[in-house]
Amino acid sequence: MIEVRNIHKKFGEIEVLKGISLLVTKSEIVTIVGASGAGKTTLLQIMGSLMNPDSGEILFNDISIQRLGKNELSDFRNKNIGFVFQFHHLLPEFSALENVMIPALIAGVKKNIARKNAEDLLSLLNLSSRFHHKPSQISGGEQQRVAIARALINNPMVILADEPTGNLDTANKQELHELIFKLREQLNQTFIIVTHDQSLSALSDRIILMKDGNIISDSAPQTST
Repeated sequence: MIEVRNIHKKFGEIEVLKGISLLVTKSEIVTIVGASGAGKTTLLQIMGSLMNPDSGEILFNDISIQRLGKNELSDFRNKNIGFVFQFHHLLPEFSALENVMIPALIAGVKKNIARKNAEDLLSLLNLSSRFHHKPSQISGGEQQRVAIARALINNPMVILADEPTGNLDTANKQELHELIFKLREQLNQTFIIVTHDQSLSALSDRIILMKDGNIISDSAPQTST
């Protein structure tokens, strides 16, 4: 479903990505791991069209995002790629429900439909009692679940997550792990996750290990016997 072809990226004289290629199929949960500075977040941002590579290509179902015009790309990103970050980036003046609705409204979905879809997602994520709470009125784990609902609202091809559990305590991390797999089971959702969370990567379908701008391994997690 998603193909990364020979991506290179430099910042000044520093080559951050050195010819990255990989494939991700529908409904996979893929984690990208490695030390700080390995190029993980840069790769995720390029895959999400938030940053341009110096060379190479990203394809979603054979659509090359590098060949889309600016407006086409913005529309494609809004409808096909969901983002979840370590810090939830919810808008503080809006309720949980309104935060989730915003990407759908930007995509041109009618308000009543956007509201119903947002209510359904928040209910799926056990947040039906938090519809009208603002971010400051809910816990960190709940805020991150609202951010995931927001990422899901336009039924994207893929969720790209950058350290989604990095700001959570152990109990909330475990809850988020379970949630990711629940969403794959119920919504057939694909996830690509940059993480230092070993317990999360151990549960994924594939672990991509990066070092110094290269992929040095791409394999299923090893199971203990």
